[in-house]
Amino acid sequence: MNTPPARQAPALPARPLITLTSLVVLAHVLLLQAAPLAWGPVPDPQATAPRPFITRTLEIKPEPALASAPAAPPVRPQPVRRRTPVSPSNRATAPELTSPPAIESIAPATTDSTAPADPPGQPAETAATPTEPVAPTPTPTQTPPPPPLPGASTALTIPGSVRLKYAMTGRAKNLDYSAFAQLDWLQDGQTYDAKMVVSALFLGSRSMTSSGRITADGLAPTRFLDKSRSERAAHFQADKGTISFSANTPDAPWLRGAQDRLSVFLQLGSLLAGAPASYPVGASVSLYTAGPREVDTWTFTVESEETLKLPVGEAATLKLTRKPQRDHDQTVEIWFAPSMDYLPVRSRITQQNGDFIDQQLRAVEKP
Repeated sequence: MNTPPARQAPALPARPLITLTSLVVLAHVLLLQAAPLAWGPVPDPQATAPRPFITRTLEIKPEPALASAPAAPPVRPQPVRRRTPVSPSNRATAPELTSPPAIESIAPATTDSTAPADPPGQPAETAATPTEPVAPTPTPTQTPPPPPLPGASTALTIPGSVRLKYAMTGRAKNLDYSAFAQLDWLQDGQTYDAKMVVSALFLGSRSMTSSGRITADGLAPTRFLDKSRSERAAHFQADKGTISFSANTPDAPWLRGAQDRLSVFLQLGSLLAGAPASYPVGASVSLYTAGPREVDTWTFTVESEETLKLPVGEAATLKLTRKPQRDHDQTVEIWFAPSMDYLPVRSRITQQNGDFIDQQLRAVEKP
């Protein structure tokens, strides 16, 4: 007797499962990339504000000649010169990361970081004797910010314009994924523009933009923009002594040396490049940092010197770490390359539940 074949259960449609997985990855990419955007309630500025540094020595890398030259055939990026293609069999001989020659200059001393920079075409002057900073005069309806405290003179080296491309890997709820990121850094000796864009195939992108001036204190942001499905911004109003937000949150005091959540990493690298001996292993540096909703004090500790094998090649680095300070804070690790004027070549953000994003340099190009 013939037995009828067993009925098979209908296969589940693949499209809903793919869509659900894509949404989970997209949500995690956006949340992790925005990890530094949610650090808790706005702290008391007088309780958390760091001791601002007073800077009198500034070195600025030149604007690349490529910026004003006519279009030319593509050339190999100068910061990284590959003798042979990098592969698993020859990675040990990957080239060292290098940067273009520097043009040294000394920024004039000012009593207020809001003073205009030197006009284009004029050489920088030797720093004058340091004087106490003058806090901006508040309007009658505003509360003056805490006065800056005098600190030791600090040297900085501002890196030249460059484009850095990163490969990203991450994990969310036991789901591994990959993405790409690009940092465009442009400066002309007077002003700067920085833009970080993170994108994943089929999942969209998120960007952070910082623009401002280059002063004797280093980077002085005027506007920070965080953009994904919507835009949120922070405006640095040094003349009014405030930082205002487009998210309808209360203004925060502006302090000399204040940074945003993108410029803080470039300012940190400039400090390391300007005076490497001032930051031995175990040292820490605090920067007053604003996001699109609030301000906080970010404190980084110099952890160790490490040699990394990155997608772009092998590089000697200095690792700094920001430990969690409150509930739901993330651990932020960042590696700077001395051979590239301490530009960030790797960063890793880890959630308290173990989810993470790891961003590693894969290419260096002229902007």
